[in-house]
Amino acid sequence: MKWNKYTLTTTSEAEDLISSMMMDAGIEGIEIEDKVPLSDGDKAQMFVDILPDVPVDDGVARISFYLEPDQDNAAVLAAVYQGLDEIRGWGVDVGAGTIEASQTEDKDWINNWKEYFHQFYVDDILIKPSWEEVKPEDQDKLLIQIDPGTAFGTGMHETTQLCIRQIRKYMAEGTKLLDIGTGSGILSVAALKLGAESAVGTDLDPCAVTAAEENMEVNGIAPDRYTVMLGNLIDDRELQEKVGYGKYEMVAANILAEVLVPLAPAAAAALKDGGVCITSGILSGKEELVAQALKDAGLRILEIAHQGEWAAVTARKD
Repeated sequence: MKWNKYTLTTTSEAEDLISSMMMDAGIEGIEIEDKVPLSDGDKAQMFVDILPDVPVDDGVARISFYLEPDQDNAAVLAAVYQGLDEIRGWGVDVGAGTIEASQTEDKDWINNWKEYFHQFYVDDILIKPSWEEVKPEDQDKLLIQIDPGTAFGTGMHETTQLCIRQIRKYMAEGTKLLDIGTGSGILSVAALKLGAESAVGTDLDPCAVTAAEENMEVNGIAPDRYTVMLGNLIDDRELQEKVGYGKYEMVAANILAEVLVPLAPAAAAALKDGGVCITSGILSGKEELVAQALKDAGLRILEIAHQGEWAAVTARKD
């Protein structure tokens, strides 16, 4: 189905007021494009480590909204123009205040990522989406099927591959894994397929709960071998109690250096004596930052591995 797309050119100063006005006019969803840089608070909340180069903020914002052809488009546009006049009357600079019309095809946004995710290998492990078939020459490989959906983690990223290799290297019979920031559950799936007895995942995103549980099912992993919990292990005491202390032979966390540093004490507390903590998501140059945090939490550094621009720090609780 085709949608009518309308793009209003305004100012970043007015975008919040205009967005609110559009909602009042019956517009259910909008897109905002501007060059306003992220604040430090935004970066911390989004766990942003690497940002693309963006142009200097020119104060211009473009707000787009979509209407079905059989809607009364003229009435909605009239309401938007009336709202713009009211905002101008408050002394707010709305900029050009022009609306450009175009058409766009309906898209399945949730499934669009599928065209970019295809099977690949981590050594002799085959990682593939469920909709692709296993090739005859890959029948003897260890198979992991992952459909990330709205949760992060296909295994294609170097940090995930670093973690999988370290999990395999330090895996022992009867290992219980704590997977912090589980996302799609790929590290837990890998650990369970590589011989772990059980895994517990934690994540801040509710989408991760559904994605991880679905990926366990598609990989044939029994529900009693995997549990996923919602929350932030850094400062959520209730979650820390549910996860447990001194219970795990292995903790894995593929996040970012800035998150791993405050996470180190909670990760160390969850480990048994002799347990191994595997951390990744670390941009090269920040390894020592994470290593020091793990040492401060009472762990001994075993090794620092690299792949591309990324690093993994592995430590043991003696």
